[in-house]
Amino acid sequence: MIKVAKFGGSSLADAAQFRKVADIVKSDSNRRYVVASAPGKRNSHDEKVTDLLLQCYHLAKDKKDIGEIFERICNRYRDIIADLQLDFSLEEDFNNIKTSVLHHAGRHYVASRGEYLNSKILAKYLGFAFIDAEDCVFFDSADRFMPEKTNAAMKELLSLHEYAVIPGFYGVNTDGSIRTFSRGGSDITGSIVAAAANADLYENWTDVSGMLMADPRIIENPLPIPEITYRELRELSYMGATVLHEDAIFPVRKAGIPINIRNTNIPEAPGTMIVPKAVTNEVDTVITGVAGKKGITAIHVEKDMMNSEVGFGRKVLEVLENHTVPFEHLPSGIDTMSVLVSSKAIEECKGAITAEMVKAVNPDSITLVENLALIAVVGRGMVNTQGTAARVFTALAKENINIRMIDQGSSELNIIVAVEEKNYEKTINTIYKEFVK
Repeated sequence: MIKVAKFGGSSLADAAQFRKVADIVKSDSNRRYVVASAPGKRNSHDEKVTDLLLQCYHLAKDKKDIGEIFERICNRYRDIIADLQLDFSLEEDFNNIKTSVLHHAGRHYVASRGEYLNSKILAKYLGFAFIDAEDCVFFDSADRFMPEKTNAAMKELLSLHEYAVIPGFYGVNTDGSIRTFSRGGSDITGSIVAAAANADLYENWTDVSGMLMADPRIIENPLPIPEITYRELRELSYMGATVLHEDAIFPVRKAGIPINIRNTNIPEAPGTMIVPKAVTNEVDTVITGVAGKKGITAIHVEKDMMNSEVGFGRKVLEVLENHTVPFEHLPSGIDTMSVLVSSKAIEECKGAITAEMVKAVNPDSITLVENLALIAVVGRGMVNTQGTAARVFTALAKENINIRMIDQGSSELNIIVAVEEKNYEKTINTIYKEFVK
């Protein structure tokens, strides 16, 4: 059996956390490959190393002194090494990185060094080999991840080492420069390693005991989710449930590898199992979870006989494409079409978009409705349970929450409603209480 374990920044924030990680890894010889993040916050007043590195990048770019902040970064690692009593030095790496920053190394390179340095320490502490991600994670000239080339190279390198530590978050471009995934991208690296190793399980260790049915900042002590399918996770992650980077599920989903979200500080807790397919659709609460996102604008386009006009929808979406604006949802009627987009994405170009849509399709009217929020009610248990949508709408009506849009996928896996942003928290509370007694 092979397990791949990824540890987040909070799990590797200081020497005490390194000891916890080592105990977890060494407690099971099947944990063969470990993916490490950069040191996170040690307390609520602390700073993440990646944020400090980016401060150095911006200071150097503005030709300002980076000395004080860079020394703080170095001291974080020196303290970990000293506390772990390792006969090991990163001073040469520190000098090389500082020189690179001062000579205006790319932002991606600078941001990636937190994972690089932390992984070298962890490899030394565990007695594992160190595999640099730049040797086996590849992006093309358009900065797109190259899964086939990466998988082949990762397989080859892993085959040379029974146990190894791989830094998360970054890889290399075709021109040899470092390229990072989006923030939280160590989750993606862990998934890539798990797929390449043909692992039986991908463990994602963080500072929470698995996924919760709702945001704990909105719902007090929400129930944990013991098991969730990839599809359910994708829906909740898209809506803001951020325990796991949403792009991290694809490499392991393709390989059929389950994911276990675990808590480094409470390793005995079972956490959440993310599986390709659940054994049963029967769940006690009917829904698996509820999540949402704010900052949504609806573009309502109306035109009589729109349904008979070939290419109408394409022309509307082409205007958004020309402004590189993706759409979130696309509910429509016979004579109406609504496009829901991120308010931030169209903030600078909504006037131009409206004008171009008028020119493209000559509508009877175009209306922008701003300050909306999307709420997703997700759960495989909804498929075999009658009246779930009715319960959602009735509960919201009782609380005088006006629904601005309703969308349900053909799979019946989710129900999405749009409400005014001011009702965001109230909507999540209402739905959660309806299904969790």
